[in-house]
Amino acid sequence: MPKITRRAALTSAAATFAAPFVWRLHAHAAPSETVLHASFGADGMAGADIASLTASKNLKLVAVAEVDSNSKNLAALKKRVPELRVYSDYRVLLDKERDLNSVNVSTPDHMHAPIGMRALNRGLHVYGQKPLTQTIYEARRLTEVAAEKKLVTQMGIQIHSARKHKLVVKLIQDGVIGKVKEVHSWSGKSWGDTSPKPTRTDKVPEGFDWDLWLGVASQRPFIGGSYYHPGNWRKRLDFGTGTFGDMGCHILDPVFGAIGVGNPSSIRSELPGPNDYNWSLDVQVKYVFPGSKFTTDTVELTWYNGTARPPKEVVAHIGKLPLDGQGSILIGTKGVMYSQYDSGNTPVLLPAAEFADFKVPELKSDDHYLQFVEAVRGNGTTSAPFSYAGPLTEMVLLGCLATRFPKTDLKWDTKAVKVTNNTAANAFVRKTYRKGFEVEGL
Repeated sequence: MPKITRRAALTSAAATFAAPFVWRLHAHAAPSETVLHASFGADGMAGADIASLTASKNLKLVAVAEVDSNSKNLAALKKRVPELRVYSDYRVLLDKERDLNSVNVSTPDHMHAPIGMRALNRGLHVYGQKPLTQTIYEARRLTEVAAEKKLVTQMGIQIHSARKHKLVVKLIQDGVIGKVKEVHSWSGKSWGDTSPKPTRTDKVPEGFDWDLWLGVASQRPFIGGSYYHPGNWRKRLDFGTGTFGDMGCHILDPVFGAIGVGNPSSIRSELPGPNDYNWSLDVQVKYVFPGSKFTTDTVELTWYNGTARPPKEVVAHIGKLPLDGQGSILIGTKGVMYSQYDSGNTPVLLPAAEFADFKVPELKSDDHYLQFVEAVRGNGTTSAPFSYAGPLTEMVLLGCLATRFPKTDLKWDTKAVKVTNNTAANAFVRKTYRKGFEVEGL
């Protein structure tokens, strides 16, 4: 299977917008079969999500909330769906669109939970992009409310449904490399910034609603250029979650799913943390988990991003194989698994000589988006519902939180949703929303 990257997803989205036949598919679905859908966001990943969801003949996009009236994707959507209703304020869309069945939340990270929770409160099924939320408390609450209301949910970790990731889970849980005792996962991306925040104030572009883009975040002057847009908001503490939040939900997904661990007993960050405004460039965080039936009595997971990488003794396990730009090395009691995120179609089992005759199970990829559409229609279930994606997101965000307290062992109480040995750390478990943007349940 070809690798799935953000660039590939956006390229695919652009190609879909150029292909009118996708939109004509709606004409073949009887009204009783059609899922009425709204998107929060039109550009970037929202464009990719819209393209993939509307590829189903059984889903019809009826409304979009987009803060930039100059959005190119929005203009393309309006041409292809003349009856499309467009809003700048997501709250107004949710108030007025009373016939909706489902939504996708594909905004910057800080708005995932506020919009997602409002949609859940409306009784709508939600496809939410990763990370599910920006804070641990938000992830817990979305998980709880989705379960209480028995709604169909799916987090946008599309590669979760790919053969490669599914194989990692199956091979580990089949005991092919024995019980997992140690995991090292990394990403070469550097969604961070060591520079101070610029002091200038720039003019807000015409047609762009800066106040609505800020949403729950505190008011501040607009900074133009590429400081926030199109994707540099990921680097900013108030809007993104850095490389860890961005890629951790992808790369740690098969690890989390495979080893079946719960919450860590401790988390420790080894490298300098963020400054007052931005996430750090380089990250190294170690989790210690109580064991599961797929691991030794305790299991350690270390995450690296930026220039940080696993130590030489760990990399030595893969021999002469190149270290992929992103991936994981899982060390078991009977062997090693090398899971490449950017390259390869199948996890590598090592030492190679010992697995030369091993027959890889036959598994097929699924359409992550179609799963959601069909589950909304009552056909099957999703593979990354919030009941799974919420705890995964919590684990990742605990690592993000740990980077704020370098060289400190943090102890986590999952029932109380708090750090038990560092009062200062709990200030980052939950955040206060700006007046006028409060959300019931958060």
